[in-house]
Amino acid sequence: MGEWAGETVGPDVWETCRELIPAGSVFAFFAEHRGVLFPAEMFADMYPSANGRPSMPPQILAAAITLQALHGLSDFETVQELRCDLRWKAACGLGLHDMAFDPSLLAYFRRRLARSARPNRVFEAVREVVKATGVLKGKHRRALDSTVLDDAVATQDTVTQIIAAVRAVIREVPGAGQVAAGQCTAHDYTDPGKPRIAWNDEQARAELVDALAGDAVRLLGHLPEQQLGEKAANAVGILALVAGQDVEPAEDSDGRDGRWRITRGTAPDRMVSTVDPEARHVHKTRTHQQDGFKAHLAVEPETGLYTAVALTPGAGAQHHEAAIGIDLLADEDTPVDAFGDTAYSTGDARHTLEQQGHRLFLKPAPLRAAVPGGFTLDDFAIDTTTTATVTCPAGHTVCLSDPGGQHHQRKATFENLCTGCPLRERCTKAKAGRTVTLRPNHDQLAAARHQAATDSDWQADYRRWRPPVERAVAWLVQHGNRRLRYRGTIANNTWLHTRAAALNLRRLINLGLTRANNTWHLNPATA
Repeated sequence: MGEWAGETVGPDVWETCRELIPAGSVFAFFAEHRGVLFPAEMFADMYPSANGRPSMPPQILAAAITLQALHGLSDFETVQELRCDLRWKAACGLGLHDMAFDPSLLAYFRRRLARSARPNRVFEAVREVVKATGVLKGKHRRALDSTVLDDAVATQDTVTQIIAAVRAVIREVPGAGQVAAGQCTAHDYTDPGKPRIAWNDEQARAELVDALAGDAVRLLGHLPEQQLGEKAANAVGILALVAGQDVEPAEDSDGRDGRWRITRGTAPDRMVSTVDPEARHVHKTRTHQQDGFKAHLAVEPETGLYTAVALTPGAGAQHHEAAIGIDLLADEDTPVDAFGDTAYSTGDARHTLEQQGHRLFLKPAPLRAAVPGGFTLDDFAIDTTTTATVTCPAGHTVCLSDPGGQHHQRKATFENLCTGCPLRERCTKAKAGRTVTLRPNHDQLAAARHQAATDSDWQADYRRWRPPVERAVAWLVQHGNRRLRYRGTIANNTWLHTRAAALNLRRLINLGLTRANNTWHLNPATA
């Protein structure tokens, strides 16, 4: 790990040009407090070896990637700023004539950081400053939200994915080239481009997909038995995935004759690119789809400070807002008022958060009537505990299945009771009569819907404290940061934490952040 020698290349910019650096800026803050915020020992575990050429001091690199995340710059642009901009030189402690370093060093440092035991240490360091100032003391509200961040790669179609995956196996797996030469005939895999066919001919496209899928299956089936390294194993796994996610047996095939066609519809959790296998199709609404990752945020709505963030793939139940929302509140020292939209208001999430003592302002999902304008679940009288029965609007009562299963799905079937019922047309279209299905934690969800509809204080609090999180989302994605610069969940999650740390630091400075007697304070007079 490189150490600061105390000498600069040329005059010290902060000492000689201090009046030119904007007071109250992140640049001036780093110039004065960089060593306190990012002490050398904070990064010691990232450099376990005492041998080799000394690196650039990590305090400088930490300040550089924080400013980079704040301003949404590439590695090349960041180094150009370090070479030419007095503000950047002062912030990172460089001399006037210092030419900084090669841009690849930023990627090297981020990679070390992402793979370390504490990849989010920059965010944690700023969080300690937040805690020391006491700015959140007595502020017990947290607003939750998520936003989609576009991936850094191009979305690939089925043909491109299979060809790229076959090429990767040939490149990474010993002996795969010989197998491909004998088994793969649909395309010249030494050519990275698409096959030359009439792409407007549906039959030609179908035949090509059939042939490519067959190549992939035969290649996987004939690979020699051997112990594979990480890259080779990943290449084989990706080929198996792309060969299966977009194809299905041909219409008149039983799946055993090797004939394939493109799957009708989109496979759940579909990988969209072999270049970034963790990117996914993301649906924030029923009509709008993006490809990328989800950024999850917990924000204190009065100050706008991010208390927790996380980046996950955009698909999968384990990455849903309700599941991640629980994690975002896990480090809170005391119960909080949690504000969120309908994505966070699942039965399991409500049950867990209430068990932890949090007060919930999570907007319940609206109920859908089986018949437009007809009865919803809340029009039925439901007793899940004492009698375990459901009474319909017409007064018919039936028992719930599994009467002891509060945390399991349960049903009440009315069947023949619907025959001749004068309210049937407003209740169900099913020939067999109405079946009422209760999800786990039904009572909690029903109580939440009632509270959201009738409690004016709850409604007022939700309208006041939920919207500020939208401002935090807007801050996060400004300066072109809607599109990610890196590949994979780990690298992008580290970037998200660094950006949130930079935004928190800027916000603290605007609130009057100062340091006196070795302690962080907020001075409102300078805000």
